[in-house]
Amino acid sequence: MIGKVLAAAAVASAPAWLPDRVVALRNKIFSLVNGQEAVTIPGERVGVGDFRRVYADPAANGRSRGAALSDLFWYWLAPGPEVHQEHLEPGPRYDEVAKCTRHILIRSKKDSKDLARRVAAHVLDGAGPGLVRLRDEMMPIWAELYYELVFEEPCPPEARDLIVAHADDVVSALKCVRPRNMRRRARLTRYLRRRLADVPHPLPPSLTPEEQAYYLQGTFFNTAVVQMSEAMAHLLMIIAKSPDTQRRLAEHPDDDAYLDRVIDDGLRRYPLFGIAHRISTADIELADLTIPAGTVLCFSYPDFAAQTGKDDFIPFGVAQNRACPARGLAPPTMRVVTREVLRRFSLASTAGHTRSIPNRGPALLTPHGSRRKRFPLLWLAVRDRWEDVWRSLTQLVFGTYMVLDARRQALCTTYFAGGKS
Repeated sequence: MIGKVLAAAAVASAPAWLPDRVVALRNKIFSLVNGQEAVTIPGERVGVGDFRRVYADPAANGRSRGAALSDLFWYWLAPGPEVHQEHLEPGPRYDEVAKCTRHILIRSKKDSKDLARRVAAHVLDGAGPGLVRLRDEMMPIWAELYYELVFEEPCPPEARDLIVAHADDVVSALKCVRPRNMRRRARLTRYLRRRLADVPHPLPPSLTPEEQAYYLQGTFFNTAVVQMSEAMAHLLMIIAKSPDTQRRLAEHPDDDAYLDRVIDDGLRRYPLFGIAHRISTADIELADLTIPAGTVLCFSYPDFAAQTGKDDFIPFGVAQNRACPARGLAPPTMRVVTREVLRRFSLASTAGHTRSIPNRGPALLTPHGSRRKRFPLLWLAVRDRWEDVWRSLTQLVFGTYMVLDARRQALCTTYFAGGKS
């Protein structure tokens, strides 16, 4: 009898204790499988005071070669990870690709805001009230926006569906809630390959046509769409869980300074990058430590933000080491999309909110002028707690499988072993 009571109590309390323990076990398995020691910054060997110093060091510029960790990230971001901008080694090829990216992203602030307003209105006018996942609601907006930046024409439904399906698959694999689906990703690759002649921008000439399709897919329809959808999900969750913040934004819709503070707070508390990894290409000398060449450097954005406070955070990286090329585009377009959401709906959420946001930001949307219903929020709280339980177990299974499969395939290792750069 006592055993049954204890078992029932353990099951009933599972949302409170099981997810954290499963996550800890998953992280331990990841470390054991990867088997490569890295220097985490800030950490025991390199403190927060040297974070920027090491990150900006010219020798902290290796990107993939020689790091077992790269096999895992190439696996998650495939197809075509070898020409994903963030995976290219420093040199003429990277410079050429980065120049192309900057050319595509350059827009005046007015043009950027007009584009964001138009695509957000187009998507949100078709959105309905009720319980939603904020990341899912945001992803079509950024799919249309980045499509239009690349092709300079409105995004057709076929392209939007392909981009959203691809971006959702990538981020779901990264969070280990699903194994990657290469057939889903390949559909977008084939579409982009057919449409290369329609891109009005000069694409990197050193890339083959297939590589050009991979480059567009990885840079704009993977990283850009995923990161902006995640950023907006975090921002809207902050607003949904803070009635005072939402009230002030509603009462002062043109207060750019206040909205920018909310955006900055979201980027600081929930940094989009967990770990940025680099490989040192020469020794890095610190006051009391020499970091040898060939060391894997794992720059922890969450730890840096937690230890430095509100006045010192780097949401878009450091200028000396591949800062985000969309750092000028992201804040003004986020501001516009936020206002388009708040113009149509009030938001509320009783779901958990963590940096990795594997629950995709559950929230209740209520049209302005309508009375908010209480039952959906009660149901949301219960559902989210129990989802944490099965999700943690799912992540353990799929995460372990993908780490093992990535090590078996060794995409990065095999690429460089073939003499490529």
